[in-house]
Amino acid sequence: MNPVADLAAVLDSAGDLIAGIARWDKPTPCPEWTVRELVNHLVLGHRLFTDVLRGAPGGSLDPKSEDVLGADPAAAYRRAAAKLLAEFGKPGVLAGQYTVPAGSVPGAAAARLLGTEHLVHGWDLAVATGQKPAFDDTVVARHIEFSQAKIADLPPGRRPFAPPVPVAGDASPLDRLAALLGRSPN
Repeated sequence: MNPVADLAAVLDSAGDLIAGIARWDKPTPCPEWTVRELVNHLVLGHRLFTDVLRGAPGGSLDPKSEDVLGADPAAAYRRAAAKLLAEFGKPGVLAGQYTVPAGSVPGAAAARLLGTEHLVHGWDLAVATGQKPAFDDTVVARHIEFSQAKIADLPPGRRPFAPPVPVAGDASPLDRLAALLGRSPN
């Protein structure tokens, strides 16, 4: 499957979760961030990757460095996601090589990294806000496979999430991905 099509599906479902948020000050499984800060981090990530794909230096991912959400966080998320997907859709981008926070990767891997991040942070948002995420299990399974193959390649200082934790054998694909990347779905 095309990694950009998967990313688009993930961003759309994450956008639905974000649109359903009623309280932005709630804590998340990311102990240092509230719901608003976590969504701000995602939008900063959209901007960083969009810039990197354009050949410009990326900005900060620290949600406390700048608030880019404004009065309508869900709309800010969707606008940034649309710009990101437009950049990924340009000819040659998937084959290009880019330096992102996880290191130097081809464009296709950058799309998978972003999809994985949004799936896990979508899981975080769902837990924090009591929503049921609607990510496609088949897409999640592709991100599990990608993450299992790539996690060992990352230097310890560049791993974006915590070490894997055990998960029940009958866990959903999203819970399995969350556990692979250090979340505790139990």
